[in-house]
Amino acid sequence: MLLWLPVVILAYLFFGLASFGDKLVLSRSQSPKLYTFYVGCLSLLSLALIPFVGFYLPDKASFFWIILTSLTFVLGLYSYYYAVEKFDVSRVVSITGSVQPIFILLLSWVFWNAKVLQPNNLFAFLLLLIATILISFEVGLKLNRRLIALSLFTAFIVALSLILIKVVFLHQDFWQGIIWIGIFNFLFVLIFFFNTNFRNEFFIKKSAFDKKTLLLVTGAQIFGGLAGFLYNYAVFLVPVTSLAILNALRGVQYIFLFLATLFFSFFYPAIFKEKISKVIFFQKSIALILIVLALAVLIY
Repeated sequence: MLLWLPVVILAYLFFGLASFGDKLVLSRSQSPKLYTFYVGCLSLLSLALIPFVGFYLPDKASFFWIILTSLTFVLGLYSYYYAVEKFDVSRVVSITGSVQPIFILLLSWVFWNAKVLQPNNLFAFLLLLIATILISFEVGLKLNRRLIALSLFTAFIVALSLILIKVVFLHQDFWQGIIWIGIFNFLFVLIFFFNTNFRNEFFIKKSAFDKKTLLLVTGAQIFGGLAGFLYNYAVFLVPVTSLAILNALRGVQYIFLFLATLFFSFFYPAIFKEKISKVIFFQKSIALILIVLALAVLIY
């Protein structure tokens, strides 16, 4: 039974809500670099699990994979928000969302040298890949070399981070893996304070947060935290042969994000409004149909 499937779909629901919150926050001209720092700091909340699940030191091999996982997670997060800062978020997501499943497919083969996609799952993967491309790409999208290079780098690092998380879970139980990854995520974002510009930005922007923005950041990160927990649990459950499919299901997140954007644009335009053309609506609808078909193939 595909126990990981409903878990990852629920994770993408919360990721979609968190992404919508990110849209609102970033539209208020908050620093993406600072936002990355706060996201990394919230990883330390994993320490709250210790009274319930215990705490022990991993072996040397596990330590190596945990440190590498946290390093790639923070680097991927920083790279993503840096790209969003330099370019429009839709253009960054268009490229990263489309190529990331392919990177994961290739990296899965490199790490485990096995059939990373079973024959009966290949059709579902292709459907999900097409759906992700459809839902993330926009008509008239303007690209340049720097955007493509940065987006491809981000997609590769995030894909590598997912592979490494799975490696950690193959060496550690789920709870200890989550706790230790959270600890090192926090330690790595503290490195930002060695940068003078970041220190100045941190203390200035911190005082500049208004109540509404603080509420948005908190809400987005609550959803993001729930999403991250569920996503990691899905990675823990999924076999290595289905990692690429798990990531290709990210189109579900874009559907939820699109629906949230649609809802607020029509009913609460004072809070958030985005122009949605008939072409975009049709494009997203086709993507939704392909995702449903892919899920049907996976289940039946």
